[in-house]
Amino acid sequence: MAEKLNKNKTGLSLGIFIALIHALWAVLVAIGVAESMLDWVFPMHFIGNVFSINAFSIVNALILIVCGFVGGYVMGWVFALIWNWVAKMK
Repeated sequence: MAEKLNKNKTGLSLGIFIALIHALWAVLVAIGVAESMLDWVFPMHFIGNVFSINAFSIVNALILIVCGFVGGYVMGWVFALIWNWVAKMK
């Protein structure tokens, strides 16, 4: 039988991971390299960059990081719930 996942630990792990990714993005915006990264990444995917980066705001950065954590936690919790449900099936 597959190991049962702890929903809280899985949620926290994914929440922290997603929050860290968004914190990195906020740092890239703050130091002014985010738009050049978009200009580099989009053409690799055959996409023209129609986006521009707004001025850095610490309030927006904190909201982004908190929302990323909450969304990641919920996704991790639901993933563990589904994993445990499927693992019980024979």
